Amino acid sequence: MTLFIDGHAFHYEMENLCRVFYPQERIRVVYELAQDEIVIATSLQKGKTTTALTASYRAFVTKESRIRQVENNNPDYEKECERQMAVALFEVLVKVRGFTPKWGILTGVRPVKLMRRLIAEEGSEEAAARYFRERLLVSEEKTKLALHTVKAENVHLAKSRPDSFSLYISIPFCPTRCAYCSFVSVGIEKTFKLIPDYVRLLCKEIEETGKISKDLGLHLETVYFGGGTPTTLTAEQLTALLKAVRENFDLSTVREYTVEAGRPDTITKEKLDALKAGGVTRISINPQTMHDKVLAAIGRRHTAAQTVEAFHLARAAGFSNINMDLIAGLPADTAAGFADTLRQVIGLNPESVTVHTLSLKRASDLNQSGEGAARSAGNEVADMLHTAQALLGAAGFSPYYLYRQSRTLGNLENVGYSKPGFDGLYNVYIMDETHTILAVGAGAVTKLKQPDGPYIERIFNYKFPYEYNERFPSLLEKKKKVYEFYGRYPTDVTGFGGN
Repeated sequence: MTLFIDGHAFHYEMENLCRVFYPQERIRVVYELAQDEIVIATSLQKGKTTTALTASYRAFVTKESRIRQVENNNPDYEKECERQMAVALFEVLVKVRGFTPKWGILTGVRPVKLMRRLIAEEGSEEAAARYFRERLLVSEEKTKLALHTVKAENVHLAKSRPDSFSLYISIPFCPTRCAYCSFVSVGIEKTFKLIPDYVRLLCKEIEETGKISKDLGLHLETVYFGGGTPTTLTAEQLTALLKAVRENFDLSTVREYTVEAGRPDTITKEKLDALKAGGVTRISINPQTMHDKVLAAIGRRHTAAQTVEAFHLARAAGFSNINMDLIAGLPADTAAGFADTLRQVIGLNPESVTVHTLSLKRASDLNQSGEGAARSAGNEVADMLHTAQALLGAAGFSPYYLYRQSRTLGNLENVGYSKPGFDGLYNVYIMDETHTILAVGAGAVTKLKQPDGPYIERIFNYKFPYEYNERFPSLLEKKKKVYEFYGRYPTDVTGFGGN
């Protein structure tokens, strides 16, 4: 597909909007018109008093176009031109593709953060909701979902302090690589020999990071072990890492301590006992589906029965805060099958359930094989998410955080649902970009948040475990940038009343 850009600088947003409707297509952006099977043209023509924004589609005999106007003296001229062009392109593609994405022209990761900002700018929830519906073309259903999630998140955001931070620990190993995965995670069959040195060095990075946080007087809110699958490690290796955290950070202020146990086939009594003894308060057991044929289709080697067994093991180990992850739109799944998965998971009675929409990431095996193309329109997946909201709502779960990824089917969302008192705080903080995240391990990204403003600065660790092991000394040098950041943006907790 060719996307023609004429007279404007909105190529990034127009490309993202095209990808909502064509997630499997390679989109070629050009500034001189070329012949192609499918051409989408976007044009800005500024006249004496008004500017014409045009979007058009041409493929063989099919043609469709829309034109919108912006007054040249509009105080938000550039922003309004971009919005109106997006609206024109959206209307064209809705007509051509035959489905209407429920998030309208929004393509960003954080629609809830946008809703929060609009409430402040527009002066009320009603005005912000109207802006979502009328100017961004977001459906009534998704507008209400965003509003509900804002209210749930605000309770937790109010408790974060200017000196707050969360700690993220990356364990980028899995038993096998799932077909949909694009994360920096590798199967232990190929990398088993790297793990002992990785754990040893990770303990050192935890120690150094703990020293930095103490030197700066930072206030730890949440700890999160992610991956990969942290429980790919042995009980002894997990114990060593948990000990490193306990010895180098003040855990007395921690509200939540999460480990993604993740794959049920990695969960054992010994590992659960190690997590419990190490101070972990919340774990995630992620079946993604409760149907074995779907598990086989995505390259998972465990069964639904192993998920149930792992869940009961976790309860027996004393865990009273368990999350379970599901994915809507997996290959070989159906709307009826997904509803059955939801009912089975609800029957286990976890404290929270996170419902993801399948994302056809470029690096995933699923995308490269083309097996996800049949669902690219997202209509069936939209029904799955609607069912999830209905069934979980009836069972006492409410949405508490929401985010989106690029290339999700139908441009849909990922939503965390929880029972009262069991919201995943780290999820809220990382998605809202509330405070600093100090991150350790391969592929981890430290996000330094300006205490009294929106500015964010990132420090990237080496991506792969072998790089992390080989270049560890220079990685520790990068950590000194945390001192430099807080030298420029010192914390000030004077008068803070959050906790």
